[in-house]
Amino acid sequence: MPKINGNEIRPGNVLEHNGGLWSAVKVDHVKPGKGGAFAQVEMRNLRNGSKLNERFRSADKVERVRLEQKDQQFLYEDDGMLIFMDSETYEQVQLPSELLGDRRPFLQDGMTILVEFHDNEALNATLPQKVTCRIAETEPVVKGQTAANSFKPAILDNGVKVMVPPFVGQDEDIIVNTESMEYSERA
Repeated sequence: MPKINGNEIRPGNVLEHNGGLWSAVKVDHVKPGKGGAFAQVEMRNLRNGSKLNERFRSADKVERVRLEQKDQQFLYEDDGMLIFMDSETYEQVQLPSELLGDRRPFLQDGMTILVEFHDNEALNATLPQKVTCRIAETEPVVKGQTAANSFKPAILDNGVKVMVPPFVGQDEDIIVNTESMEYSERA
């Protein structure tokens, strides 16, 4: 595994640190008036989800881990575990549903997502950036309300609340950005 300097750590990097695998969530480069510069890194453990704040000086060396990425098909949820299947080998893997956090409602049956592996151990799952959802409930369309840059609340078929433009009505399909949890466009 390649070793990188402490000042080369970027958000999204996976590091082997203190005997565990950590994903860098947030990185702040700090240059104090006195002393050497360092990177303040907020990390999340990929195995148990715990968080850690750590300082790395530019002289510190850290192991950067490359994860293998495979497309997996979502099958079902059982006792808080999400079951995925490799569409080529038909092998099944389980991941805890807390891994997706507030994006969990966007996971749909049969959806193909990206699962990251380290030595055949499934560690992380990433939803597609854009997902099509149906609006279950919103205010009716009002003519002439498109002049201002305004949005109205809507509840999607998966129970998530998003803000949509005034011209979007009930029972319409829209595309939602899963990273920002915001309306993207009409489907």
